[in-house]
Amino acid sequence: MMLTLPANTRINIATAPVDMRKSFDGLAAIISESLKQDVYSGQLFVFSNRRGDKIKIFYWDRNGYCYWYKRLERGIFRLPKVKSTCYSLSAAELSLLLEGIDLMDKQRLRAL
Repeated sequence: MMLTLPANTRINIATAPVDMRKSFDGLAAIISESLKQDVYSGQLFVFSNRRGDKIKIFYWDRNGYCYWYKRLERGIFRLPKVKSTCYSLSAAELSLLLEGIDLMDKQRLRAL
């Protein structure tokens, strides 16, 4: 199943690994305190675990928190390495990431 988002959806990737046992309130605290972002903005916030085989996508939906969770049976999600606490991806890049495509693959970048 693919996650379908409007092209203008703002997607924020947290660079620090997160304990995947964290639920709604724990993730909301990370967004507001560590990432310094507005948890109620409707933006998507993407978190991964230390091993890189799990991702949670967290967002506010008009009247409550929601999250989408994916665990890979084999392999890891290949997130770009950056020095800031958070960075943005497009909806298309998030779709590629969730399909297991390495966003930093040199052959892929050369083809663009």
